[in-house]
Amino acid sequence: MTAEQLFSILSLVTVAAWLLLIFLPRARWASTMVPVVMPLLLGAVYVALMAAVLTRSEDGFSSLAGARALFDNPWALLAGWTHYLAFDLFIGGWKARDAQRHGIPHLLIVPALVLTFLLGPAGLLLYWTIRWLRSGGLTEQTAPV
Repeated sequence: MTAEQLFSILSLVTVAAWLLLIFLPRARWASTMVPVVMPLLLGAVYVALMAAVLTRSEDGFSSLAGARALFDNPWALLAGWTHYLAFDLFIGGWKARDAQRHGIPHLLIVPALVLTFLLGPAGLLLYWTIRWLRSGGLTEQTAPV
């Protein structure tokens, strides 16, 4: 299997998970299993990819130039992409569950979910803004646990 083929498979499966999270937010397995199990599976793929890449590479994360050189390797780039897929989906799942716990209408957070899928931290910022506006402020109990 090539890096490109694995990229396509991982991306397609992750898009399917996001669609379940967006369109079936009240289904228990869609709001709990999908955004927990999928990131764990993606995490296992990430660890395998990084183990294979880092053992054969002289480049690393100690400098921007080293990171750029590392990501010239398609397998290392795929590992980085898998990292994003896993963490963004995990955060999306947390947001969906957190919004349910706090009575935030799901349609209100859909833009934050889509933005998280596309631009990670920007979606998280939007969700915190929605959460702050809906609850009248943020407290220590609002942090993801």
